[in-house]
Amino acid sequence: MLSPSPPKVHCRDITDADISGVIDLFVRGYPYRPRQFWVHAFDLLARHPTPAGYPKFGYLMECGGVLAGAVLFIFTDMRTESGSAIRCGGGGWCVEPAFRGYAQFLAYHALRHEDVTYVTPAGPEIVRILERLGYTRYSNGQFVAVPAVSLMASGTHEMVVDANTKLNVHYESFERDLLLAHAQYGCISLWCVTAERAYPFVFRLRYVNGFIPCARLIYCRSIEDFVRFAWPLGWYLALRGKPVVLLDANGPIPGLVGRYIDGSRPKYFKGPIRPRLGDLAYTQLAMFETEGPGAD
Repeated sequence: MLSPSPPKVHCRDITDADISGVIDLFVRGYPYRPRQFWVHAFDLLARHPTPAGYPKFGYLMECGGVLAGAVLFIFTDMRTESGSAIRCGGGGWCVEPAFRGYAQFLAYHALRHEDVTYVTPAGPEIVRILERLGYTRYSNGQFVAVPAVSLMASGTHEMVVDANTKLNVHYESFERDLLLAHAQYGCISLWCVTAERAYPFVFRLRYVNGFIPCARLIYCRSIEDFVRFAWPLGWYLALRGKPVVLLDANGPIPGLVGRYIDGSRPKYFKGPIRPRLGDLAYTQLAMFETEGPGAD
């Protein structure tokens, strides 16, 4: 007697018609996140300017015609002063328990773009999985800073203004677009303006231990820029109830008052370009991470 054939495994792009079923899958896979979280995530992904040739939402896996798993991806054409490159932030990954043995098919399909740099935070439960998939850690922990108590740079005159402020100094147009986009996601988007130019900064509200409000640094041109402007940025945020800032780091940051926590929310990447610290733009942490007490 012949044994039954294994179910046919098929991976493809998530389409509009798949959204409801994929949301059901993620609600089951992430019971601590309400359905509205995923509805909001798909709404943002639908409006995100995804580069041509890449999926709008991510990929799904079907086994025998049944939805077995899915991964949400945020593909972005990241611009810099020297050019652009495609980066992909992970937004969620879930495979039904009955189909876990086929999860590698989804992983290999989703990560097949050799020209793309994939970035993701990692909890302890998925570190081994990421490393098996070829990811490398680039951020070991977080620095908890109180920037308002940093020393003010002698002889400097900086002004912190909202991203919508009309500027009379030099700035990069792609960074203004980035600030305005992240303001739409609910981030705090700011310029730190000097006599020579404007420096972009993006922060996201987060609650430490479920109730202590602080700001997570999402984007700046460099960590050195944040250290340089820590005093005015710190006071701007402190006056708005966010005196503490969280920065990805690999150790204590000279010039900042605070504490480094090794192993706190490490970040991993896979691909041709090693991400720099201080750039989580267009990732899940920036676009649709849950806000509010107890969210993180």
